[in-house]
Amino acid sequence: MEETKMTLGEKLKTARKSAGLTQEQLADKLSVSRQAITKWESDKGMPDIDNLKHLSKLLGVSLDYLLDNWQQIDLSFMREAINLDAYNYKRKKSGRWTKKTGKKDMIVREKFPNAEIHALIGKQILTRGEKISDNVFGFTFFAFGIPDFLNGIKNTDKEFYLVNDADKQFFVTVTDEFIESRQLTEKISQKKFKMGNFMFTMCNYLIP
Repeated sequence: MEETKMTLGEKLKTARKSAGLTQEQLADKLSVSRQAITKWESDKGMPDIDNLKHLSKLLGVSLDYLLDNWQQIDLSFMREAINLDAYNYKRKKSGRWTKKTGKKDMIVREKFPNAEIHALIGKQILTRGEKISDNVFGFTFFAFGIPDFLNGIKNTDKEFYLVNDADKQFFVTVTDEFIESRQLTEKISQKKFKMGNFMFTMCNYLIP
């Protein structure tokens, strides 16, 4: 009978319990939230490589053990829990206008301290059905249309960034709870570009 392989989350949970640690205790040692540990252990998120190294030492297991099934793990994509309340943002002359957006800028700058970081404006691309409803109803209720309005509401907690770090380029999304970084295989150089169902425009350069 073929042996069932454990997922990364299952390995982390087992190793944590073997080390006699609660989720709260492990979170405290890593300086992350308990919710982050819960998501990692339930395979709904993945620690970045630095946290994986710390977990390996804290739990007494090797990285090879944690990551022995490389084909199921995409290290080019990382999601990390964040705490906006831990940042104190004061807008400078060249800074962003809203406090929450400014805090997210700080988080990206902290993760990529020596990189060239561009803030992005993202506009969700309407589907054919949304375009039809927009033409029929949009000008009656909103100058910018119902679908645009609804899509804007769905994405109000997200900030987008394009990061050039040495010879690597990352597309970064920051919500109120997470920072997600994806390394791009093909570099983007144009000011406007499409990714998924969004059209992005490169705008502000974040000054260190």
